[in-house]
Amino acid sequence: MSLQPALTIRIQQADFDIAAETALLAQGRADIGAVVTFSGLCRAEDGRLAALELEHYPGMAEAEISRIAHEAIERWSLGGLTVIHRVGKILPGENIVLVIAASRHRHAAFKAAGFVMDFLKSRAPFWKQEHQADATTGAWVEARDSDEARLSDWAVTKN
Repeated sequence: MSLQPALTIRIQQADFDIAAETALLAQGRADIGAVVTFSGLCRAEDGRLAALELEHYPGMAEAEISRIAHEAIERWSLGGLTVIHRVGKILPGENIVLVIAASRHRHAAFKAAGFVMDFLKSRAPFWKQEHQADATTGAWVEARDSDEARLSDWAVTKN
């Protein structure tokens, strides 16, 4: 009997507990043999950054993450997937994003986690503004060309 994949998508201001979220995803799932977690943290940028402020387009962000998540679940036959993205003011060293992919075998979980992160970095409707250590507000952070370039890998690679 195949269990329905567990899917959790949250956008929140509060921090998250990686161990608790991982345990929740795998709880009672004897079909899961591998769990891969990715957590993204706010960098201090060599002491230049005091905080990173993230905003999102409510409704649209959840819908886009859901679309990406469902594609990952289908592509790699995942047993579960959790995607949590924080918004608001985040200090250096604090969590920003968590992706947990669970599957029967490690290869699928690694691929799915990478796929989801690459799409979050380049396509999910989040905006980041830097708050500098000198108390000035920096510009909105633009997407990196390298993040966009990684998307082409997923168009060719199906598994």
